[in-house]
Amino acid sequence: MNISNARLPGGIKPRMIRISLALASLSIALGACGGGAGTTGVGPAQPIAQCIPSDPSTAAECGTVMIGLTDADGDFLSYAVDVLSLELEKRDGAIVEVLPNSTRIDFAQYVDLTEFISVATVPPGDYVAGTIHMDYTSAEVFVEADGAAKQATVIGMDGIALGRTELKIQLADRNHLAVIKGRAALLTLDFDLDASHVVDISATPAIATAEPFIVAELDPVDAKDIRVRGRLIEANVDEMYYTVALRPFFGTANDFGRMQVHVTNRTDFEVNGETFVGAEGLRALNAAEQGTLTVAKGTLNVAERAFTADFVLGGTSVPGNGSDAVKGNVISRSGNELIVRGGTVILADADRAFFRDDVTVTVGPDTVVYKSFLTDRPLGMPIRKLGIEAISIGQAVTIRGTVTANDEAGIHIDASEGTVAMHLTHLSGIVNTVMNGQADIELHSIDRRRVEVFDFTGTGTSPQTDADPANYEVATGNLLMAADAAGQPVVVYGFPYEFGAAPPDFEGRTLIDYSDVRSALGVGWGAEGTTTPFLMMDGTGLLLDNRNLDTDQRHHIKQGPVLIDLTSLDSNTLVAPRESGRKVFTVKTSDSLQLYADFDDFINALTLELNGVNAARSMYARGHYNSDTNVFTAYKIFVYILEP
Repeated sequence: MNISNARLPGGIKPRMIRISLALASLSIALGACGGGAGTTGVGPAQPIAQCIPSDPSTAAECGTVMIGLTDADGDFLSYAVDVLSLELEKRDGAIVEVLPNSTRIDFAQYVDLTEFISVATVPPGDYVAGTIHMDYTSAEVFVEADGAAKQATVIGMDGIALGRTELKIQLADRNHLAVIKGRAALLTLDFDLDASHVVDISATPAIATAEPFIVAELDPVDAKDIRVRGRLIEANVDEMYYTVALRPFFGTANDFGRMQVHVTNRTDFEVNGETFVGAEGLRALNAAEQGTLTVAKGTLNVAERAFTADFVLGGTSVPGNGSDAVKGNVISRSGNELIVRGGTVILADADRAFFRDDVTVTVGPDTVVYKSFLTDRPLGMPIRKLGIEAISIGQAVTIRGTVTANDEAGIHIDASEGTVAMHLTHLSGIVNTVMNGQADIELHSIDRRRVEVFDFTGTGTSPQTDADPANYEVATGNLLMAADAAGQPVVVYGFPYEFGAAPPDFEGRTLIDYSDVRSALGVGWGAEGTTTPFLMMDGTGLLLDNRNLDTDQRHHIKQGPVLIDLTSLDSNTLVAPRESGRKVFTVKTSDSLQLYADFDDFINALTLELNGVNAARSMYARGHYNSDTNVFTAYKIFVYILEP
C-alpha cells in the first residue's frame, strides 16, 4: 500500500474519500438496554428487553446511526462505484448492517460536502471493526490529464482490474466505539485515496492502482457543509422542521432511514419552481404532499445531533426530478450558449447520474437565474431573480432543462425555460497585490480545475478588460488581507462578476490567506521503505530527514496552489501536532490500524514499530505550513510501516 500524497505525472493527485458515521440520539435513545420488569414473587421473571433492528417494537432499546459521506480535494473528476453494504462489528463478533440498500456513489462529487447516506437502527454495545463491500465492475472513473478528462481503470496491486472488493475497518482497542445509553458518539471513516491510489495517466485508459486504506476516527476532524436528500414524510411549521426518508445521491428507489431537517426564518426554499423563505417554505412543502423529493444543504450541530438547512429544494426543483440537469463550472460563453465542464448529468427520473466532461447549455431571457448562497440578504426577503448576464466564466452552477441531444457529438441541454442556480465558486492562486477593497491574484485554479481550461473571452466591458488569470481582480469589500500577503497562496470563495461587466472579475465572500490555507504533506521512502525516516521523534513532533537517500518521487508540501519540494528546503521539516482542536494520528501496518487522539501515545506506538527492523513506507499529513519556520502543524498524520 502506498499512502504518500504525490503529485503524479501530469499533475494528477489522488483523492481522499471520507465516510462519516455519526451515532446520535435522535428521537430514539442511544445506549444500553433498559432493565427488565424483574420478579414479583409470583410467576417467572420477565425477559430483559433487547434491540432487534428488524422489529419496530424494540426501537426504544436501540441506537441510531447517521451515516454521511464526504471527500477531500484532488484531481479525480469522477469516481463512481457501487457500494453494496456497510457492516459494523461488535466486540462479541456480532455483525450489524448499517446500509440497508446498495447505492451508487460518485465520491468525486463530495469535495466540500458531506452527504448523509443512511440512518440505521443498531443494538448498543462496543463496536471495534467493520467492512465496506464495493463493486467496481461498472465503475466510472475519470482523472484530469492536461486539463481534460481521461477515463481510468482501477486495478489492484496484482495488476487485475478490481471487481467486488472488501475494505476492512479496524478501531484501535483504546478507541473502540462504545454505544451506551444517554451518551452520543461520532465515528468517521476515511477512505483515503491519496493513501490508496497511484495514477498513471500515460496509459490509455489511465491506470489507478489501488490498495484501499481506511482510517477510523471517533470524532470528525474536518467540518463541512452537509447535504440531506430524501422523500418528505411530514413538515411541522410550528416547530420549524420537516422529516424525510433518506434517499441519497440521485436514487429513485429505496429509502435509507428517517432524518429530521430543521429550518430557520432565514432558510431559503425553492419548491416546484417557486421560491420561499422560512415557514413559508415549510408550508409549500406541506402543499406539495407526502413523498415529495427534497434536497437540503446546511450544517450539523455535533453536540445536539441536529441538522439545520440553509437551502432546500423540493419537488420539480430537485435536479433530475422530472427534468434533466447538469452540475459543473462554466468554462466558456458565446452569447446564450454556455459550455459546462466537469458535468455531472442527471437525466429525468434516472436512478443515477453520469459524468460527461463538457456539456453545452442554451439559456435565454426566460431562464430563471439566482444565487444559492446569500447571507447578507435582509431577513424575510426571498431569493432575488437575476438575468442570464449574471452567468460568467468560472461560475459553479446547477442547471435544469431538457436534454435535446445526447450522442457522440456531445450532450446539449436547453435551459431557455429552465433554471440556473449559481453556487459559491472556489478560487486558488497567488497574491500579486493588495489594495483597499481589492486583491489581484495570479489565478491557478477554479474549483480545482486548472485555469488553462477557462476561456475568459467576453467577461470584460471590452476585450481589453477581459479577465486576465495572470492578474485576476478580486473585489474584497470589507474582507481583510494581510499587507504582507503578496507572493503568498490564497483561497477565495465567491462569485464571478456579471458576464461583460468586468473589472473587477470576482466578488469575494470569504478569503483564506496563506496563514490559514489548508496544506498537505506527502513523502514516500520507496518499495522497501526506510528504517530511519525521522531524525527526531518526541512530544514536539517528527523531524523529517528531507534528504533521506531512500526518498522516492513523493516529497512535497502542497500549500493551496503551491507545491513545495521538501528536498529543496534549506533545513529539515518539523511535523508538529496542533495545540487545540480535534486531531487524529494513525500508525498502519500490514495487519493493524492504530488510531490516537493523543500525540504522545502516537509517538510511543511509532517508536515501538520503528525498531530498527521495520521500515516506514510513507507518511501523509494535513494541516498548515509555515514556510518561515519550516514547521508543518498537523491535525492528521498517517504513517505506514512495513513489517518483514
